[in-house]
Amino acid sequence: MTDALSAAAEPNRRRILQLLASGPRSVTELADEFPVTRSAISQHLLVLSDAGLVVARKDGRQRFYSVVPGGIARLRAEIDRFWTDELDLLVADAHRLVAQP
Repeated sequence: MTDALSAAAEPNRRRILQLLASGPRSVTELADEFPVTRSAISQHLLVLSDAGLVVARKDGRQRFYSVVPGGIARLRAEIDRFWTDELDLLVADAHRLVAQP
């Protein structure tokens, strides 16, 4: 399984998640928003799916993708944990620098 933070770090995949936040979309609808091929979007969707961030629903010949709320919640928790820890380290480093003569 792909790490959700790594999957969402890529700019095109972040944009896909933003687009899907408003509701399910087909691969074709998503591809229309990007200057890359439909195949490239499909590959990005596979990474996001493997990371547990999106899920596909087949309707006839089309696949419609939507976000997985639990996956997004886990991603947010991971970002929050990283952000808090990194900020704490940055503040501690700044205090050490100020305290040095």
